Amino acid sequence: MMKILILEDNERLSNLMAEALRDEGYKVDLYSDGEACLEVLHQGYDCFILDINVPSLDGLSVLECIRLHHRQIPTLIISANHDLEKIQSAYRLGCDDYLKKPFYIYELVQKVKRFCLVQSQGIDFGESHRFYFDCSRLFKEQEEIPLTPKEVAFLKLFARDLKRIVSYEELEEYVWEGKESNLNNIRALIKRLRKKLPEDSITMITNVGYGLGDRAKRF
Repeated sequence: MMKILILEDNERLSNLMAEALRDEGYKVDLYSDGEACLEVLHQGYDCFILDINVPSLDGLSVLECIRLHHRQIPTLIISANHDLEKIQSAYRLGCDDYLKKPFYIYELVQKVKRFCLVQSQGIDFGESHRFYFDCSRLFKEQEEIPLTPKEVAFLKLFARDLKRIVSYEELEEYVWEGKESNLNNIRALIKRLRKKLPEDSITMITNVGYGLGDRAKRF
């Protein structure tokens, strides 16, 4: 299940957005304060929705922090402020899109769905091993191979790009949801997964992180 963070101090609007996105199957966390939001940015989110004008720390400052550490995570800025300078600042800082209030909730949902779009059903590892994104299950032919939540989270890191290299820091942020881990825990996770997948399904890039083997394909 993909996780979305919403930073919005208008409680009614925040709840409307959250309800619509949860109806689409997303997990949604709500924050109304920029400073509080900063403390949880590392907890494995797949998309950020940020209002500019919120208490303690504005959305643009939060966006700047996101882009320092989470360059690839889609971020949507929303604001009632139609100042061109603010809009330009948002794009310059790296937002992926900008929605002016008032907007249709349907429009926001469609943008988020585009950001979080997975272009395939899952990963084919060869030797009849297939991992399905929608149900988070791994099968060898018709037999299911049980996965732990952390093993599922690792495989879902490749939902949008099978060729990506996942750093140790990203594994802590996404798989361990920001909780401190260590290399021994990460290596133990990979070792368990390798036993459930064909040989060379997961490769290690020394001092960088992990990727999928060359045989991994979308289906």
